[in-house]
Amino acid sequence: MIELQQVSKTYLIGETPLRALREVDLVAQEGEYISVMGPSGSGKSTLLNMIGLLDRPDSGSYLLDGSHTERLPEEQRARLRGEQIGFIFQSFHLVNRLTTLENVELPMMLAGVSVRERRTAAQEVLAQVGLEAWSGHHPNQLSGGQLQRVAIARAIVMKPRILLADEPTGNLDQASGREIIAVLENLNAEGITLLVVTHDLNLGQRARRQIHMVDGRIETDISAEAGAGAKYVPG
Repeated sequence: MIELQQVSKTYLIGETPLRALREVDLVAQEGEYISVMGPSGSGKSTLLNMIGLLDRPDSGSYLLDGSHTERLPEEQRARLRGEQIGFIFQSFHLVNRLTTLENVELPMMLAGVSVRERRTAAQEVLAQVGLEAWSGHHPNQLSGGQLQRVAIARAIVMKPRILLADEPTGNLDQASGREIIAVLENLNAEGITLLVVTHDLNLGQRARRQIHMVDGRIETDISAEAGAGAKYVPG
């Protein structure tokens, strides 16, 4: 499904090159639950952005379902993102002037989905994350955990096959963090491929496959039994 072959990426910080990824090889199959851990600056978020088609490699290849993506025009990459990939970030990225329901509808509105279809789909995913009663509220009326659940609903409303979460519990308290992890793991149990970037060892160890990055390289890549029922304590 996802295959990175010798992918490298360098950014310029002023005149100083920063090697974010160094010849990374990675294969992920449909339905996997993968955590990506490592210290700040190790390349975790860059790897997620590469998989999410938000960035292009300087060298190497990225194949999605066996097809090369690295040289696709931006219009085709954007279409693939919209159809196949959902994103969840630490900072929610909700639109304050829109209601919960309207925030969830936003990707469908941009895709040209009819008002009736997007309203129905948004209501369904809000129910899925336990927020159907909050559909008319605005972001400033919601808690941190509720805001992240709105962001998850927005990420899955287009029925993506891949869900990418970058520090999804980073701004949350312990109870809210548990709720968000439960939602994400339920989505993975339903078949969505889940990749979670985190600095939190407790969260990372819940994944069935755990990748650890150092200096832009994958240092370890191990499979393990997910900590089903394990106590999650945000670090």
